[in-house]
Amino acid sequence: MAVLNKIRQRSLFLILIIALALFAFVLADLFRNSDALTARSQNTVATINGKEITRDDFLQKVETMQRQMGPNATNTQVMNRVWDGEIREAVLASEYEKLGVTVEKDQMRDLLKTALSGSPEFLNEAGTFDEGKMNEYIANLKNTSDQAYASWVDYEKRVATNALEQNYFNLVKAGLIGTLAEGELEHNLQGNKVDVKYVQVPYSKIPDSTIEVKKSDIKSYIEAHKNEFKVEEKTDIKYVEFKEVATVEDENAIKAVLQKFKEGHVEYNNGRTDSIKAFSNVKDHESYVNLIAGSDSKFDDRFVFKKDLPKSIADTIYKLNVGSVYGPYKDAGAFKLTKVVAAKQLPDSAKVRHILIPHVGAAAVKPEVTQTQEQAKATADSLLSVLKRDRSKFPEFVKAFSSDQGSVDKEGRYDWHPYGTMVPEFNAFEFEGKTGDLGVVKTNFGYHVIEVEGQKEKVKAVQIATISRNIEPSEATIDAIFRDASNFEITANEGDFENAAKEKNYTVRPVNGMKALDENIPGLGNQRPIVRWTFSEEANIGDVKRFTVPNGYAIVQLVARHEEGLMSVEDASATVLPKIRKERKAELIKSRISATSLDDVAAAESTSVRTASAINMKNPTISGAGREPLVVGAAFALKEGETSQLIAGEKGVYIVQVTKVTPAVALDNYQSFANQIETRKSSVVNSKLYNALKEAAVIEDNRAKLQIQ
Repeated sequence: MAVLNKIRQRSLFLILIIALALFAFVLADLFRNSDALTARSQNTVATINGKEITRDDFLQKVETMQRQMGPNATNTQVMNRVWDGEIREAVLASEYEKLGVTVEKDQMRDLLKTALSGSPEFLNEAGTFDEGKMNEYIANLKNTSDQAYASWVDYEKRVATNALEQNYFNLVKAGLIGTLAEGELEHNLQGNKVDVKYVQVPYSKIPDSTIEVKKSDIKSYIEAHKNEFKVEEKTDIKYVEFKEVATVEDENAIKAVLQKFKEGHVEYNNGRTDSIKAFSNVKDHESYVNLIAGSDSKFDDRFVFKKDLPKSIADTIYKLNVGSVYGPYKDAGAFKLTKVVAAKQLPDSAKVRHILIPHVGAAAVKPEVTQTQEQAKATADSLLSVLKRDRSKFPEFVKAFSSDQGSVDKEGRYDWHPYGTMVPEFNAFEFEGKTGDLGVVKTNFGYHVIEVEGQKEKVKAVQIATISRNIEPSEATIDAIFRDASNFEITANEGDFENAAKEKNYTVRPVNGMKALDENIPGLGNQRPIVRWTFSEEANIGDVKRFTVPNGYAIVQLVARHEEGLMSVEDASATVLPKIRKERKAELIKSRISATSLDDVAAAESTSVRTASAINMKNPTISGAGREPLVVGAAFALKEGETSQLIAGEKGVYIVQVTKVTPAVALDNYQSFANQIETRKSSVVNSKLYNALKEAAVIEDNRAKLQIQ
């Protein structure tokens, strides 16, 4: 009973013990299942001034931006564009929120009216913007296409964002006035002048080798100027590249294949014997080049002038008789065999006018086009019939019927242009006919009614057929390169990277200072996988790994990791050494000069007294010495006839005497100078305001950790 009584007396204590045990159990389970703690961070690409950017939202914007930038933009370029936009939007949004800057409904309507005033689909019969038509257009998008409507919403957001930014920047500019006091100061900075005599003892008089600078000195300088030496996390690597390039044997084999087509040969395929004609005896050149010979460049039936042929073989091919074959020869990374198929005299330039009648399914056709191909042809034939009787109607028909906006304002005309400028069918009509020809030509853009208005300088042109084989490594060569790369990877992993490369006479290339979001590696191009690997937890310093790169392999070793923080002494020494040396040289020069007059200082330092006139504070330059702001400032603090103490300037130690003071002419009003100040302040807002806000923003960037680049 006594025990039970004690338990009852301490029941609160026991409850607390049990609660703590349960809490410890739950906490331990959370740590065992770390995803429960990190789920939020795993889905957050960045936090900018408290605003989170989620992974899904970021990647969706990347996908949209990729479509806008096109296939030539790399994934990293696209992501960086989106990233910059997200930072800008978040940084400025926090400022809008503080100030209560918004775009209201009425302003949004006016913004859209201004932006869309030139779009034909939103104009009424009088040619002015019709808000009803815009609302009808938006309603139609909403009902017919979710994607198109989403694009419209994005467009409205961009318009609103641009307006908010402009409003904010205008507010800042409105507060940047130039006061009369600032105007007077500006006038005096420009107008106050002094004439001086001075002695300069240049730092170059003391050799750098005599100034001892220790690592500890550089480290102290870095600590004292931390903002100048902040660095991101970086990695260093070295690599050996194994390129898959054709050997001499591979090239000889390619030439031997082309030689067979030149001479004719017999092929054995699955028990069947095929006799392949010599290239010179072929009639159907398109089938022979594209199918039988399997050329890497397809047959082109257009004629070419001498200037269009490769310079190295232009003379040779241009002089060949029709039916003759030249080659094999090397050109543009391939071996080629070229035959002259035909020759004729063609004008090198032509002048035409045309009317383009589009139809449904034609290239670059607008949505409002409803004519079928047959209807478009009928329209073109009808116009041709009228024009054959009266060509003066051509400009009228261009305005009424032509869809080629690039030539409508020029009466459908394309002035003098060289052969091959237009699509093949158009080109053939204007160059192979004669001046005055009028006809209908079908291209992938629709039906053209064309009139040839002029042709110039007929010269010889040739039609050629070329069998081309790209110079590429054979399978045997590719296999050998793979074996070499694999063997080097094994050897480098087991021993010293440099020695392993030296034994095989391979070139080792170092790459230092790679950042986590870098994309390009010198010599290898876009290699995000390599960069990611160097920053990953799986990679340790000294590790070696093989990567597939364009046309081969790279065997890469992780050499070093540099943590985020301050620059190392070694990296900073190139910048810091000259500064420390200059400071110490100034101290040495000052310590050895006891003279107080210019003449005595000049005599003691074996130099001369020099003069400089009309020095002003606005442009602190001394004739014969260069830009010296501190020295000029000291001179303006002296009275006429007064001599300064020793001054440590940019290029040496100075002693200065003011010989004449010329004050600026007093003005009744300094408004014009105040206006200069205001204009100058306003002009830097667009270039500097955002960068200042970005510098002050709190940005947590998780892109590298989440490996979304």
